[in-house]
Amino acid sequence: MNWRNNSVRYGALSIGLHWLMFVLIAAVYACIELHELFPKGSDPREALKVWHFMLGLSVFFLVFLRLLARFASGPAPRIEPPAARWQALLATAVHYALYGLMLGLPLSGWLVLSWGGKPIPFFGLHLPALVAENMDLSKQIKEIHGTVGTVGYFLIGLHAFAALFHHYVLRDNTLCRMLPGKYCAQQDAQAGRSASGGSAA
Repeated sequence: MNWRNNSVRYGALSIGLHWLMFVLIAAVYACIELHELFPKGSDPREALKVWHFMLGLSVFFLVFLRLLARFASGPAPRIEPPAARWQALLATAVHYALYGLMLGLPLSGWLVLSWGGKPIPFFGLHLPALVAENMDLSKQIKEIHGTVGTVGYFLIGLHAFAALFHHYVLRDNTLCRMLPGKYCAQQDAQAGRSASGGSAA
């Protein structure tokens, strides 16, 4: 698979980063939900909180690589048949919101630990505090972090629903553009004909 985008499919780097970040985000949410199953102060609870933070920071750092890949991989493949304007605008808004989520949530978690005077682990490293200790601000940002995290469930759900709706109801190539290998051969062929003008013959 080509590392750059072509007329019908995203490049391998963009596809790989998309699905890697999907797995990481799912793991981030799983860690914070599962930690509630264990009593406060217990080793499993604390371990899940540490993994929640480390995986969240992994998403944060990978966002910059994904943005670089997005600009370096060439124009995005066109959606065929073209989506309605309102759908395109909504998709753009959700994508911006998801990028904001992937940047803002890990950064706010980093701030919570920094203001709380707590260590900031990252796979054997200890990252520097971003700000001086302030317990009041730590508590406030922690509440905001939790609220935005809940909003994230709806954004991710909307994104997934839209991809499936396009694939199974509208039957365009929105989802296929981000799938690896030989998936969606029929949609690829249709999109390729449209991109080359063959469908207008």
